[in-house]
Amino acid sequence: MYVGIDLGGTNIAVGLVDAEYRILAKGSVPTGRKREFSEIMQDAAGLIQRLLDETGRKVADIEVIGMGSPGVPDVEKKEIVYANTFPNIHHVDAQSELQKYFPGVPVYVENDANAAAYGESLAGAASDVDNAVVVTLGTGVGGGVIINKKIYAGFNHCASELGHTVLNFNGPHCGCGRNGCFEVYASATALIKQTAEMIEKYPNSCIHQMIDGDPSKINGKTAFDAARQGDEAGKKIVENYITYLGMGLANVVNAFQPEVLVIGGGICKEGDYLLNPLRDYLIHHIYTTEVPVTQLRVAKLGNDAGIIGAAMLWKNQQ
Repeated sequence: MYVGIDLGGTNIAVGLVDAEYRILAKGSVPTGRKREFSEIMQDAAGLIQRLLDETGRKVADIEVIGMGSPGVPDVEKKEIVYANTFPNIHHVDAQSELQKYFPGVPVYVENDANAAAYGESLAGAASDVDNAVVVTLGTGVGGGVIINKKIYAGFNHCASELGHTVLNFNGPHCGCGRNGCFEVYASATALIKQTAEMIEKYPNSCIHQMIDGDPSKINGKTAFDAARQGDEAGKKIVENYITYLGMGLANVVNAFQPEVLVIGGGICKEGDYLLNPLRDYLIHHIYTTEVPVTQLRVAKLGNDAGIIGAAMLWKNQQ
């Protein structure tokens, strides 16, 4: 049995995973990201123990603990070098902290987006291929690259920051310090901002009624719901968003030519209304001709991808 920890800015999610990638039990607790790393790991350990107790298992049943974390890991040292959203994570030793509670159990660490991509590669939308890229559309745009069923992370483990490739160098400022990144156009955050800006130009848009005149009620579904009703502003927002998203994904395909390109995040619940025009865009903008073409798929595992991928990180280093 393996333990996967998905360390998020809001919650710590933990799962017990078997050799067939099935989650036997899972749970979560608040992260409290501004706390000391030792306190965060104490809560993660407590959650692991609770899941063991609930399922009648013992610490001796744990073969490996793996953790996906925001930021940059040092895979060899089992450290998290830094995580921008965690003020007290800087060269913290994940293995030592977790082995306080689970002595002798091997610990593995990885970037959280890479761990989620690995989960989709092992047990999700890309389980049938060797080469895949997973792009997650959430607060930002996350990415993970899988080559020959292994995580590609670059020589310094900082690769696959796909959200910070530039679509327009004169574009909006990004939190990474650059301008016009893929993330500022294609994240759910970007879509919400684009919706708020567009409806100012369309006072008769049905979106005003949908949100009761309160821009804080706009979410990633708002523009799509309006577009389905034939609303002009909604259709323009969706068309622009799909163009930006397609542009960024075409860059990913041109760079890596994966067998499968997986996209995840709440926006993907729009189904064919998103996927059909996106596939059409990609067909006309990727470099590939007269050879097999990358398949676009939607992620299958949701939040479980990070747990499964983290639990199986030991396989990635074999």
